[in-house]
Amino acid sequence: MEEGGEKRNPAAMKHIIAVLLENEPGALSRVVGLFSARGYNIESLTVAPTEDASLSRMTIQTAGSDEVIEQITKHLNRLIEVVKVVDLTEGAYTERELMMVKVRAVGKEREEMKRMADIFRGRIIDVTDKSYTIELTGDQAKNDAFLHAIERSAILETVRTGASGIGRGERVLRV
Repeated sequence: MEEGGEKRNPAAMKHIIAVLLENEPGALSRVVGLFSARGYNIESLTVAPTEDASLSRMTIQTAGSDEVIEQITKHLNRLIEVVKVVDLTEGAYTERELMMVKVRAVGKEREEMKRMADIFRGRIIDVTDKSYTIELTGDQAKNDAFLHAIERSAILETVRTGASGIGRGERVLRV
């Protein structure tokens, strides 16, 4: 089972798909277009160049049955810019997401927000007289738990990167 993950309805299970693709204009757009043309939803998407400047690594979080995910990976492999596709959730992997939350922090709320940030191993990265911006890194469940643990009315703004994942141990995505 994936780190921090839960077993869910297999018909709509979360999948994290890692895609190695050529780092060229239009490649990202073709991958996203493939998803939208077939009615597949992208829950989160991250992409950046790899250690090889000619390649980018894209991490796509989606949900679906094994059959749907198999279709997605087959369609991705047909794209000319795609070099390799791996469903990380088929084996052991580690998942992380960066979240920044701007919260109201006035008076006695300041100490409570600092305490909550510490409990969740977050860092306060910006301080004003009325707010804190807290940075948290973890799996989505941890970040969701932080949001549920603080008073909803205290949340001023939330920014999340979406899931990034990497295979554990010797499992690597390379050409």
